[in-house]
Amino acid sequence: MRTLAIDTRGEAADRPSKPSGQPAKKRTSPALFYRQIVAELRKVIWPTRKVLINYTTVVLVFVLIMVGIVAGLDFLLTKGVLAVFGGSTTP
Repeated sequence: MRTLAIDTRGEAADRPSKPSGQPAKKRTSPALFYRQIVAELRKVIWPTRKVLINYTTVVLVFVLIMVGIVAGLDFLLTKGVLAVFGGSTTP
């Protein structure tokens, strides 16, 4: 017997997200929001200067290689299309 996703849902999927009759939650105050942001930023493991320079170098080298590949393919495809369709480069 094949089971479909709709067959395996629990009763929670059929209930509304919040019971009617309860008031909506109040918005977070800007001060609390700021404190939560600072608390989350303290959990981040920030890279050292050496690691940051290393990653930046890797990204720049990769981007330069990809630019070279795309430019080379563009040049070759342009030459191929001009050869097939007989286009000229001078007016």
